[in-house]
Amino acid sequence: MKNREDIAGFAWISPWIVGFLAFLALPIGMSLYYSFTDYSLLEKPLWVGLENFKALVNDPVFWIVMKNTVIYAAISIPLGTALAIFIAVLLHQPVRGTSLFRAAIFVPTLVPMVASAMVWMWLLNGELGLINQTLRPVLGVVGLSPPNWLSEKLFAMPALIFMSLWSVGQSVMIYLAALKDVPPSLYEAADLDGVGPVGRFFTVTLPMISPVVLFNVIIATIGSWQVFAIPYVMTKGDPDRATLFYSMYLYDNAFVFGPKMGYASALAWVQFLIILALTGLTMLASRRLVYYRAN
Repeated sequence: MKNREDIAGFAWISPWIVGFLAFLALPIGMSLYYSFTDYSLLEKPLWVGLENFKALVNDPVFWIVMKNTVIYAAISIPLGTALAIFIAVLLHQPVRGTSLFRAAIFVPTLVPMVASAMVWMWLLNGELGLINQTLRPVLGVVGLSPPNWLSEKLFAMPALIFMSLWSVGQSVMIYLAALKDVPPSLYEAADLDGVGPVGRFFTVTLPMISPVVLFNVIIATIGSWQVFAIPYVMTKGDPDRATLFYSMYLYDNAFVFGPKMGYASALAWVQFLIILALTGLTMLASRRLVYYRAN
């Protein structure tokens, strides 16, 4: 009877097992093998050992995309986290029309990334964009003109970082759910101790939602190191590689430059190790920064 139950159980999960092996485990194993080969897709892979990884160290473009991605992640993650928490706290207040504001914050996350990129390309257009049309009269008073956001090296990265805040709605909804789980008795105790609103936020609210903050920071870290679609549509890495990010360079090596699938696989595994290391460091830091409430 037990063997029959085991067979039935494996039969039920077999579609997942087949899917996992065929579409996840096998590609992962193949990419690891290809990372040690010279593979152009048109010819058989040629084993080269660690040559692809050695080439990364001497590749100046690799260090450019590393720098760009680090800058993007280091600025967009704290900004996005702070903005999402701030909006969530505002939406948590008992005011009329909250549902409408929550929908307005969340709806942009439902728009496809390519569509969002096209909208922001128009907004950031140097000549006819709505942002510059608004800034032009204001800056004209002091004799200045608004920048061409996506075509000037100094402003392209800040423009993409600012645009990344467009999609904080999903994090806001998660923070809202966490805020609803904060026991009101803690706020009452803080009031009795004479703690003000700002003090209540840092001594009650933030510690109680810190596990959710940790989750969202890890997700944002992964997303920032894999950013691809929006900068690829909006700038394609220009001007002068100022917005060329890691995943874009990986894609170019895999499907544009040659292609160089072995080199791209090495890039992918380095990216995976970087994300794994950052996640591990975040988890280690969370031991002192994150408060887990006892059941």
